[in-house]
Amino acid sequence: MLELLLCSLLTIVPDYLYRRYVQGKRLGKEITFYSVWFELRWGITGCLILTVSLITVIFYNHPSTRNVTMYYRTVPIVPDINGRVAEVFITGGTGPINRGEPIFRLDSSKQEAAAETARRKIKETEAEMQVARADVLKSEGQIEEAESARQQTVDELETKRELQRRNPGNVAFRDIEKLEVALKGREGAIAAAQAAKQAAEERIATLLPAQKASAEAALAQAEVDLQKTVIRAGVDGRVEQFALRAGDIVNPLMRPAGVLIPTDAGKLYAGFGQIEAQILKVGMIAEVTCASKPWAIIPAVVTDVQDYIAAGQFRGGEQLVEAQQVVKAGTLLVALEALYKGGLDGVTPGSSCFANAYSNNHDVIADKKTGAFRRAALHVVDALALVHALILRLQALVFPFQTLVFGGH
Repeated sequence: MLELLLCSLLTIVPDYLYRRYVQGKRLGKEITFYSVWFELRWGITGCLILTVSLITVIFYNHPSTRNVTMYYRTVPIVPDINGRVAEVFITGGTGPINRGEPIFRLDSSKQEAAAETARRKIKETEAEMQVARADVLKSEGQIEEAESARQQTVDELETKRELQRRNPGNVAFRDIEKLEVALKGREGAIAAAQAAKQAAEERIATLLPAQKASAEAALAQAEVDLQKTVIRAGVDGRVEQFALRAGDIVNPLMRPAGVLIPTDAGKLYAGFGQIEAQILKVGMIAEVTCASKPWAIIPAVVTDVQDYIAAGQFRGGEQLVEAQQVVKAGTLLVALEALYKGGLDGVTPGSSCFANAYSNNHDVIADKKTGAFRRAALHVVDALALVHALILRLQALVFPFQTLVFGGH
């Protein structure tokens, strides 16, 4: 309607003024209700052509959409493990929460038992290390005892041999053989004591430390599992729809406990028509007005333009894709951010909004290689953004009345 009124001032009104003051035709006489088309046919035709052209230029170069939503992602409150709820720290089912604060606790008797078992295993390994050290000392004593016995046997054997050498037959040959056998036994006892000492040292140096490390790892795992029984908030936010009670069973795959909405949740995404894919660029200035914050125009900027349209995606499977299954043409997803800090304050996450994006041809106009005709046309295109901005403000002005008065309330 605004474009039609603007175009009529340049077509129908001059045509009427020409008929009235140049040709002398009067309204109600020569120009009647039945003769309007014949008398003002050039102005009406020019108005329609100019209006259609103006609307096309405005909506193509300065796209608008009503498919704007302040999307936000919720964080499900689920534990890492299955379990029965033992204690709930949040009452009322909703409320703010800070990062790290506990939300609820699962029954931890199994995890506590595993942790206590690991602690006792560590104590047992430390006790075995003390016993192994005592075994080392015992083996050293046995080595000294065996070496002393061996030395005594060697001395006796040397004495017998010396007597046998000086006076053959003075010492029985059988006694010398017994001493030689006893010497081999003493040497075997020394080797056994040394092997026992080495085994004890190896237990102290390798086996028992490895067992202790395994027990400590089991304790760490048990403590991690024990910590998982207390579910804490990962971010600052607000808990919603939390109706958990002590005794409930919580499953991380099937039964979440509630929803956590981060404090900084909420980002504007707009779905523009596919025909505007060549116009929408990162860095374009936009304006947004939202239903949850009426009569407010929020300056914004395009931060991202998705390269794919969601309606065309498919999952590979056993059936071929049928093009007729895409009933509705998809939109071009565009991410918007407030141009100024705090611009989205007061806009409820999830709110529906309207948005206009305005093209800017300043760099092309300032380029010396741009021709005069094109420069003038681009000036007109950029200037027409004012019309679209005015339309958005009229929409923001009328929207509360349209919703509250004519919306069925």
